[in-house]
Amino acid sequence: MIKTDVCVVGAGPGGAATALKLSYMGIPSVLVDKSDFPRDKICGDAISGKVTTLLNRLDPQILRRFQAKAEQVDVWGLMFVSPNGKAIELPFKQNFDKQKHPAPGYVSKRLAFDNFLIEEVKTRENIQLILNTPIQDYTRTDQGFILKDKEGEELIHCKILIGASGAHSGFSRKYAGLEKDLKHHAGAVRTYYKGVKGLHKDNFIELHFIKELTPGYFWIFPLPNGEANVGVGMRSDIIKKRKANLRQMLDYIIEEHPKFKDRFSEAQRLGKMVGYGLPLGSKTRSISGDHFMLVGDAAHLIDPLTGEGIGNAFYSGFIAAEQAEKCLLENNFSAEFMKAFDVRVQRVLGSEMKLSYKMQRLASFPFFVNIISNIIAGNQKVINVITGMYTDFNLREKIVKPVFWLKMMIKK
Repeated sequence: MIKTDVCVVGAGPGGAATALKLSYMGIPSVLVDKSDFPRDKICGDAISGKVTTLLNRLDPQILRRFQAKAEQVDVWGLMFVSPNGKAIELPFKQNFDKQKHPAPGYVSKRLAFDNFLIEEVKTRENIQLILNTPIQDYTRTDQGFILKDKEGEELIHCKILIGASGAHSGFSRKYAGLEKDLKHHAGAVRTYYKGVKGLHKDNFIELHFIKELTPGYFWIFPLPNGEANVGVGMRSDIIKKRKANLRQMLDYIIEEHPKFKDRFSEAQRLGKMVGYGLPLGSKTRSISGDHFMLVGDAAHLIDPLTGEGIGNAFYSGFIAAEQAEKCLLENNFSAEFMKAFDVRVQRVLGSEMKLSYKMQRLASFPFFVNIISNIIAGNQKVINVITGMYTDFNLREKIVKPVFWLKMMIKK
C-alpha cells in the first residue's frame, strides 16, 4: 500500500509533465501507468512550441537534452494546401537564423518522445514511478481516492488524483462524466512511410485540405531517416453522417489520388495503419471535482483545428501541479476549490480552442478555403501577416472575421 498526497494516473506527456512540474516544485508524487516504456502511442507526432517553451521554463537542461537527440526533426513551418491545389508556405518565424536558434517545433515518434520524458522522470527522486500496472477501480473516501488493480487489491491512497490516462480514460468517462460528443470529437488513422518524395527542405509539416475529406485533412509530417507520419482526420459526426471509411480514404489518397500517387510511388509503408479517437477541446467541460483534476486528452483538450494535443497536455499538467500545491497548502480538496483549475485552463487554452473550432467550421466550406488561398498565394505581405498568427492571438481572432479578408483582398 502506497500513501501519497498526489497520484498521477497515466505517464504520457500530460502525466509526465505534471509529475515533473510537481517534482521541481518540491512536491512528491506517484506516477502510475498501465504500460512499460518505451511504448508506441498512436499520434501525429508533432511537438509544438508550447512544449519546448514549457520544458525550457521548467529546466532548460531538459530541453537541451531533448534537442541533442537524433530522434526528432526540426520543423520550421507549415505548408497549407487548399482544395484547389494552391500550396502556401507559412514559416513559423520570419527571417530566423536557424544556426543560432532552436527550432520552433519538432516531429518525433511518440515511442521516442514519451520514453524521453519517462527517462527524465526516473532522474527525479521525489517521483515514484510505477509501470505495468493498470488501475481498474477508483474509490472515493473522505481523504481522497483509493486506487485498485484488476484483482481488486488496494494499491494507492492519495489526497489528489490527477487523471492523465488519455483519450480513452475510464476515469474521465465513468467517474468525471466526460462523455463522447461526436460534434466535438474526431477520428483519425495514421501510418508511417519511408521514401515519400517532395518533403520540404526545412521540414515543413503538410496539411492538405482535399475536397473529399473536407472538413478533415490529409497530413504528411517529416520524421528522421527519411520517414514520414502520414494520415487523415475528420470530425466524428461527419464520419458518421457520410459513413466514411478513413482507412479506405487514406489508401485512395496514397495510391490513386493524382496529387499524391507519384509522391508515394517509390515509398515503403512501415508497419500497419492504425486508428484513434481525438476528444476535442471545442466544448467547455468540467474537468475537476472533489479531490481530482483531469489533464491532456483525458480532459478533452485536443485542438479542434490541428488535432495537436501534446502542448495542451503540458499546459494543463503544469496548471494542475500548481493547483495541487494550493490545495495542499490550504488543506482544501473540495470541488469548489478545485474550480480554480478549470478557470485557469479555460483562460490559457479555452479561447484558443474556441477560435480553432470556428476556423475548423470555416474550413468545411471548400470554396471559402479556396478564396482565402487565392488571396494569400504569391503575396508576401499577406503571408507575413498570416505567419504572425502563431504568436499573436489577437490576429488569430481577426482571421475568422470576413472583414479581415476583405481588407486583405484590397491590399492584394
